[in-house]
Amino acid sequence: MEMADTLRALANERRLQILDWLKDPVANFPPQVDGDLVEDGVCGVFLAEKLGVSHPTLSEHMRVLAAAGLVTPKRIKQWTFYRRNEARIAEVKQAIAAGV
Repeated sequence: MEMADTLRALANERRLQILDWLKDPVANFPPQVDGDLVEDGVCGVFLAEKLGVSHPTLSEHMRVLAAAGLVTPKRIKQWTFYRRNEARIAEVKQAIAAGV
């Protein structure tokens, strides 16, 4: 994905909030039955509830973040779990600092 597309993904307050919550999932979300909060990520159900949006709305936000490489989705049973892609986030921060 081009840097401009990544920046557009970040130009949304809700997506920035999601990334912030995912920085410390244990502090921001309750324990999950399936999937480890840190290793597997946070279930989309919890993200939608905390954000106060419908599941389709959350899915669109997460699709944009995943397309930008900022989050990594993982399917467990019928659920999708998301965690930050720290390597990609570091690349984006470095590119922004370099003025790219």
